[in-house]
Amino acid sequence: MTATVSQLFRFPIKSMMGESPQTLTLTERGTIGDRVWAVRDEVRGGIRGGKKIPSLMTLSALFSGEVNADGSSPAVITSVDGDSIGTDDANINGWLSDKLDHEVTLWPLLPADALDHYRRGAPDKDDFEEELRDIFARTPDEALPDLALFAEVLEYESPPGTYFDAFPLLLLTQQSLDSMGAHRPDSLFDVNRFRPNILLNAPDSSHPFPEQEWVGKQLSVGDVVLQIVGACPRCAMTTHGFSELPKDPGIMRALVEANGGNLGVYAKVVQAGTVSVGDQAST
Repeated sequence: MTATVSQLFRFPIKSMMGESPQTLTLTERGTIGDRVWAVRDEVRGGIRGGKKIPSLMTLSALFSGEVNADGSSPAVITSVDGDSIGTDDANINGWLSDKLDHEVTLWPLLPADALDHYRRGAPDKDDFEEELRDIFARTPDEALPDLALFAEVLEYESPPGTYFDAFPLLLLTQQSLDSMGAHRPDSLFDVNRFRPNILLNAPDSSHPFPEQEWVGKQLSVGDVVLQIVGACPRCAMTTHGFSELPKDPGIMRALVEANGGNLGVYAKVVQAGTVSVGDQAST
């Protein structure tokens, strides 16, 4: 299998819109600068993303200068009304709470041993299955995703020391988006709904979801080697409206029908290096 990198993405702040650079530098931790800030829910507790605070997805964040390999480099957040503020502004927590209509605080990465910081906040539902159905936007007659890969993040919002959902990288192919668009033409399967780090084009594949054939294999792309860990079960975030995309519960209905609710694959970095738009990828 060969494919070509068509777009790259990094998201300075968890669940906000981010950047699309021409080159990414990858370390064992993942993309430098990716999800190095997050908001804490001061109402329910815990670090939260768009699953619980969908309005986060209406904000965008761009780095304001050089992006350091460690820690949380300063970024500028912009709201839909054009207001902007720096992550280092003394008024950032009040500004964010006002824009999100929810009391939050903004946090940089903390050390991995700050376990209470990364521990999940209180659930919204007393029944655990109901809570999962809300998170993954599944109806009572739809199967919940297999969460065997995600044992570490049942207790924590993210692997301690990071703000990733589960794994450092998410890969997606244009062919998977096209397959979903053909399955449900009335919905917009825009790449921005699915927030990959690397979007690839694999036109020679006959599989409707080419990246799923890479699970368990190593993928070489640029001078980086990735281990493809497993499929990504999609959550309610993909159905929310933001930017030019409308709210659309049909997104999840289609994903469940066509691909068990999955889209894209998670990966770990085996060999660090750089990846650029136009690079070839092969298994």
